[in-house]
Amino acid sequence: MLPAVRSRAADFVALSKPRLNLLVVATTAAGYYLGTTGDLDAVRFTNTVLGTALVAGGASALNQVAERRTDALMRRTRSRPLPDGRLQSVEASLFALVLAVAGLLVLALGANLLAAMVALTTLVTYVAVYTPLKLRTSLATIVGAVPGALPPMIGWAGATDALSREAWILFAIVFLWQMPHFLAIAWLYREDYAAAGFPMLPVVEPDGYSTARQVVAYTAVLLPMSLAPAAVGLTTSTYFAGALVLGLAFLALAIRFARHRGRDDARSLFFGSIVYLPLIWGLMIATRV
Repeated sequence: MLPAVRSRAADFVALSKPRLNLLVVATTAAGYYLGTTGDLDAVRFTNTVLGTALVAGGASALNQVAERRTDALMRRTRSRPLPDGRLQSVEASLFALVLAVAGLLVLALGANLLAAMVALTTLVTYVAVYTPLKLRTSLATIVGAVPGALPPMIGWAGATDALSREAWILFAIVFLWQMPHFLAIAWLYREDYAAAGFPMLPVVEPDGYSTARQVVAYTAVLLPMSLAPAAVGLTTSTYFAGALVLGLAFLALAIRFARHRGRDDARSLFFGSIVYLPLIWGLMIATRV
C-alpha cells in the first residue's frame, strides 16, 4: 500500500513539472531581490516565491490535462501520468486548480495584489491562450514566451508593488532568451511534434531556414537587451562586460546552428541557453547597484 501511495503522490508532483518550474522560482526570486531596496523582507520574499511556484505548478498541471491526448502521441511525453492512465483528468484538474488558487491567495495576501495580478495573467495566457494555440499555429511559441517571461516581473512587483522600466527589461531578457531556447528544442524533437500534430516552425518549414533566421534574430536582439540593466543603473559596468561576453558566445552558438542546422548544433544551442540564463541572472545579482 505504501509504495502505491508514494507512486501516486509522485505522479501528482510530476503534474506540476517541478524541474521545469525551478526556472520560474529562480527568476521570481531574482526579480524580487533586484527590486529590493534596503533590507530584504524575508516573509514577503517567501510568500512571493511560494505563491508563484504554486501558480506555476497549477498552470503546468492544467497544461498537461489539456494536452493529455497529444502527449500520448509523443515518445518523450507518453509516460506522463495522464497519457499513461495513472491519473484521471478530473482529479488532475482539481489538483491544478487548488494549486493555482492557493498560489494566487498567497501572493495577494502575503505579498501584494499587483504580484497576484501578474501571476494571474501568467496563468491565463499560458493555459487559455498559449496551450490551445499550440495546435493551430507556429506563432504559439512567441505567445508562450510571454507567460514564460513574467515570473521576474512577479518578483519585482512583490518587492516594489510597481512595474517600472527595470521590470520590463527583465521581462524582455527572458522573453528573447526563450525563443532560441525553444526553437532548439523544437528542432531536436520535430518528428515528435509532427506526430502529435503540433505545427511548430521546424515542422511546417522542415528545411530549417526560417528557424535559423529566427534563432539568430532573437539572439542578436537579446545581446543589447541584456546590457540594458547596466544602462539604467540597475547593475555596474562589471555586469556590462560579463553580459557582453556571454551574449556574444550565445550568438556564436546561434550562428553555428543557423549555418549547419545539425542535431549537434541544435543540442549545443540548447545547452548553451541553459548555461547562459543562470549566468546572466547571477551576474545581475552579484553586481546589483
